[in-house]
Amino acid sequence: MAQTDREGLELVRFRLEEGQEGRLDKCIAGLMDSLSRSFIQKMIREGLVTLNGGPCRASSPVQAGDDLCLWLLRAQEPDIEAEDIPLDILYEDDDVLVVNKPKGMVVHPAAGHYSGTLVNAVLFHCKGQLSGINGVLRPGIVHRIDKDTTGSVLVCKNDAAHRCIAEQLAGHTIVRRYRAIVHGVPAQEEGTVDAPIGRDPSDRKKMAVNRTHGKEAVTHYRVLQRFQGFSYIECRLETGRTHQIRVHMASIGHPLLGDSVYGPRKCPVPGLEGQTLHAMILGFVHPSTGEYVETCAPLPGYFQKLLEKL
Repeated sequence: MAQTDREGLELVRFRLEEGQEGRLDKCIAGLMDSLSRSFIQKMIREGLVTLNGGPCRASSPVQAGDDLCLWLLRAQEPDIEAEDIPLDILYEDDDVLVVNKPKGMVVHPAAGHYSGTLVNAVLFHCKGQLSGINGVLRPGIVHRIDKDTTGSVLVCKNDAAHRCIAEQLAGHTIVRRYRAIVHGVPAQEEGTVDAPIGRDPSDRKKMAVNRTHGKEAVTHYRVLQRFQGFSYIECRLETGRTHQIRVHMASIGHPLLGDSVYGPRKCPVPGLEGQTLHAMILGFVHPSTGEYVETCAPLPGYFQKLLEKL
């Protein structure tokens, strides 16, 4: 929860939950991955962090139920401009929009990517009529997929639709089926990876199976076709953690083809950029009609050609 209180500063408050115990500085790093450990320790020294209303140290122990407050410089959000970027629309009405995102497109603006994103495109297409729950940088965005992942992204045009879809995501009732090509050949035709995901303790830019501080993550997979050294699979998400499919498949020895972060650094396919992962099926209960809606994003050309080669 965040509230503005002092000029130029923003108070960010957390009520700690189970699984967030440990050293204070490590706990904050897990809660706010945009802050480095050294910056967090500097904040603590300068009195910009309180624990249960009092002063604290970087090594102070924290436990579930503790009240943690941080004073941060208020972010200056840039103006995001609408851009006339062609969209592959799978479904649209007055409440929601489902777009087939191409490879290489970032979903929402962030440092280094303030133009050419999906948000820039939908701002133009929807003439600014988007939900505002996630602020000016993420209007209408209720979930996202990685830059190099292709396929279905659901955009909400108003706050009521946003709240309804967000509740379905939280309740794990939205249908999300992905297609992927992985290294190796799984021994079983289908299986489930049930392993919590959190920040990689040794590399804050990566996610990892983290049984101490991770959040519940469940991925169901099914082998569609086997090749020499590779497999074409379908993955169904039960939860939606950052990089979930990429982390889970790598954790069982079958990283995604082209994924240099969680798989081999050298890609065996020349010219392939990023992981071969496609969000194909997206199903949800419509926020106004209550009817089930399902869309299917066709495999992109590069993906189809890879399957033919294999």
